Amino acid sequence: MTASAGEPFSLVLDARGLMCPMPVLKTKKALRDVPPGGVLKVMATDPGSVADMKAFCDMTGNILLASLVEGDVFVYHIEHRQK
Repeated sequence: MTASAGEPFSLVLDARGLMCPMPVLKTKKALRDVPPGGVLKVMATDPGSVADMKAFCDMTGNILLASLVEGDVFVYHIEHRQK
């Protein structure tokens, strides 16, 4: 996980190579380090993560701002919302 000045993300999570349910579990853990209103960028290669990230955000109240495909990598931008 990384964060850098000037980037629009509070944190970046590299979940490439991980299979279900690990991308979602790592996302849940990473969101603890993202302030409310901050955005987590997640990169994953598991095709199942597309449905999993949407369901995760729906269940937790976080907002899935973007779901993109860049080559063979699925990229998600998730806004952390405090319940």
